[in-house]
Parts: sequence; structure tokens; C-alpha cells
Amino acid sequence: MSFLKRLKEKFSTQQSEESSEKFKSGLEKTRNSFSFKVNDLLKRFRKVDEEFFEELEEILIGADVGVHTVLDIIDQLKDVARTKNIQNPMELRSAITEKLAEMLQKEESDNKLNLQTDGMTVILFVGVNGVGKTTTIGKLAHQLKNDGKKVILAAGDTFRAGAIDQLEVWGERAGVDVIKHHEGADPAAVIYDSIQAAKSRKADVLLCDTAGRLQNKVNLMNELSKVKRVIEREIPGAPHEVLLVVDATTGQNAMNQAKTFGQSTDVTGLVLTKLDGTAKGGIVLAIRHELDIPVKFVGLGEKIDDLQEFDADQFVYGLFAGTEEEGAE
Repeated sequence: MSFLKRLKEKFSTQQSEESSEKFKSGLEKTRNSFSFKVNDLLKRFRKVDEEFFEELEEILIGADVGVHTVLDIIDQLKDVARTKNIQNPMELRSAITEKLAEMLQKEESDNKLNLQTDGMTVILFVGVNGVGKTTTIGKLAHQLKNDGKKVILAAGDTFRAGAIDQLEVWGERAGVDVIKHHEGADPAAVIYDSIQAAKSRKADVLLCDTAGRLQNKVNLMNELSKVKRVIEREIPGAPHEVLLVVDATTGQNAMNQAKTFGQSTDVTGLVLTKLDGTAKGGIVLAIRHELDIPVKFVGLGEKIDDLQEFDADQFVYGLFAGTEEEGAE
């Protein structure tokens, strides 16, 4: 049985079907450009040779998978073809999808949010302006509240005009409290007060917004370090997650942001927003493989429930569903 057929069976329950449908619809643009090209390549070539791998390489790079990641994928597929003596490109279908899934999820617990079972969980969100950071916080607050958690939001982005108001709107939509100061206030002071409020109100989760732009990169990273120190001092072991939010539509720019923030803030996971708006969803693979940062959530639409927990199998299934892979073999 092919890898995609196994995935289809895995997602046959109603709850899994709903989730896999979101991945399928959210990845439509990437599927139409990337997966259909792969499928066409498999049908066009009569044998697995160097020219076949060169074309596959071009397709992967075109989907923003990243050169280093592409070379690793191609090397692994060549090994599979050599070991199993595969001559027919169609026989490589299952190997391609399986390798992508393996690359995206190296350990079972990789993509799970690190929620504390004993005491409050503090999650710090970082990322440049315009990537959907505040929106992500609001959507996650909505999810966590629906799961029965008491959630508080910290309006730590005091530099961007309208950031506090935007977070308050999301707080109202999600039905959770927002702790704020005035615009231009010290972000570390906001986070300190938010921690005290969260403790006194016995919150389960504190979600902290942060600035995405200051006068320069050094100032921004210093400010984020200061905020992180306050959290560490007030709650030993926190923050339990530092989630970097990046806009998937920016392709390699997203990779550069992941590198910059990863060096400065000990990023524990990624949130890739606007994945439904790009044909280059391969950036997920590039960031996961080259920077070794797990993807925790992906944004697959505008609605409040369109922030999805990342699942490598769901992602690969959504990427190839309907490209005749399922029906083959």
C-alpha cells in the first residue's frame, strides 16, 4: 500500500477528515504548482536517471524548498532508487511523500505545544510586523479557551500604533482578558504586570505579544532579551515556548527571519501564517530541515478557527491529495 493510501486511511475518522480538509484547501495553491508538477514529471519519464532527478530538483527549488534541503532530499531518493533497484519513476512516488513527512517531523512530540500540566504556561510570540503575530495570538487564545483553559493576553507590543487596540479586539472575540499599558510604555513592565495578573487570576496560559520593529535590529533583540529575562525571573522555567511567527508568502525572507530570531531568542517553534495564500509552501520544509525548528502551527485561512496544529502527515497528504497518487499503485 502506498504511503498516501495509508495516510488516507489514517484520516478516515470524522475529526481527522475535517482537519485534513483544512490542510487540503489551505495548500491548494502549493499543490497546484508543486505537486501536480511532480506528478507530471513521474508520468513523463520512462526511467529514473540523472535527468529525472535534475527536473525534480528544479521543481523542489521552485516551491521554495531551499537548495540545501533539496540536495538532501535528492540524495536520499537516489539512495532509495539504488537500494531498491527502482527503474520506473512511478515507483518513487511513495518514497517522495514519505521522505517529506520524515523531514517535517523528526520526533512524535516535535510539533506539540509545550503546555504545563502543573502551573501556568507562558508563551512568548516574536516576529517582525505584518506577519500576523497578533492575529495568531488571538486565534490561539480562542482555541485554548475552547479547550477549557483560562487564558490571559499580554499587550507587550507598545511600539506599533494600534497594536494594543488590535490585541484588545482579539481578546474580546476570544473572550479573554488583556493586560495593557499605554502606547510607548516599557514592554518588560507590561509583561511583568501581566504575569502578576495571570498569577492572581489563576490563569492556565499567558500569551505575550512583543514588538516587531524598533529603530534597528539590535534594539529589537535587546528588548526581546529583556522581556525574556523578566519572564524567567518571575516564573522559573518559563517561557515554555518562544514561537516565531513568519509569513509563508514571503518565501526565503521567512527563512532569513527564522535565522535572525533563532540566534537571539531561543526560538522553540514556528507559526507559519498565510500558507493558504502562497504557491511556495515548500518553505515549511526548508525551515524545518535547515534550522531544525519544529513547526507548531500553520495559518490556513482568515477565520478564527483556521489556525491549525501542524501535523507532518496532514501536511503531506494535503500537498498531494488529488494528484492521482492516491489512486496509483
